[in-house]
Amino acid sequence: MIEITTPSRLHIALIDLNASIGRVDGGIGLTIKEPGFRIIADRLDTPGEVVVTSEAAGGSAHAKRMGESALALLPDGGAGGGRGGIRIHIKHDAPPHVGLGSGTQAALAAGMAVNHLYDLGLSVRDIAIRVGRGGTSGIGVASFESGGFILDGGHKFSEKGAFKPSAASKSPPAPILFQRPFPDWEIVLAIPDARGAHNDNEVDIFGQECPIPLSEVQELSHIILLETLPAVVEEDIESFGDSINRIQKTGFKRREISLQRPEIPRIIELMQENTCGAGMSSFGPVVYGITDNKRDASHAVRLAREFLDETIGGCSIITHASNSGADISGVSGI
Repeated sequence: MIEITTPSRLHIALIDLNASIGRVDGGIGLTIKEPGFRIIADRLDTPGEVVVTSEAAGGSAHAKRMGESALALLPDGGAGGGRGGIRIHIKHDAPPHVGLGSGTQAALAAGMAVNHLYDLGLSVRDIAIRVGRGGTSGIGVASFESGGFILDGGHKFSEKGAFKPSAASKSPPAPILFQRPFPDWEIVLAIPDARGAHNDNEVDIFGQECPIPLSEVQELSHIILLETLPAVVEEDIESFGDSINRIQKTGFKRREISLQRPEIPRIIELMQENTCGAGMSSFGPVVYGITDNKRDASHAVRLAREFLDETIGGCSIITHASNSGADISGVSGI
């Protein structure tokens, strides 16, 4: 029996959705400690049997994904000739379709449980390919594996062939070009009671908005290479925050924000006014603000909570970067 605790991730930006240079996607992101998953898993004797139970709020949404992912990893694909099945109990989860990458973390947690319980010897990347995650962004897979701040190199456009979100792409996870521990700064999350684009809606947006102008890709690349990355290395919160603010105004991120309900841009502005830098994660609606001042973080989380209470509902928390990825350990019982 094993216990797996996952982080979540903030997807800061997709870099190149123009693809004229021959590659597509690419992205930067940050692994965060909360909210995340905690599951307990054990083997079952019946070949191919998968049982997923939950005591978490979003359990039903994640139970299906975990069950499918576990089945994909069971010996012989979960067929009757397999060596056994698996029982997974979700103790804690992250909200689905809000921009925290919960689908990838759920799938990888279930796959890793099978991997350990059946001693399959698979890497995190191997599991991601088997469960169909990381086809556009490699940030969530790398976050599960080892955490920190991450830059991935995207995919060859000749192989991927189209502008697609991860859930609709069969490409393997992108290569990691830069991965570094992130400073212990305060990260304020505003988690609205809403859902971001996903499934067919997300596919349609990629089709309608891409390719984006090369000039915007070049502008974004300049910001990332000569402001965001040096700020992480030098632990320069002011430059990092400024780069995050700039990223919201260009490239695919600007388009993602433009498609949100009006409360989301207002939360971004509120966070930018009260932290060193703020933006929206992935397709949202989660908004994050980053500061090295605990008092500013407390003030920002209170303002965000009040705004959400007065408008669309939701919650706001303070979290920190995770620089170690998922934790896997043995347990004595459920």
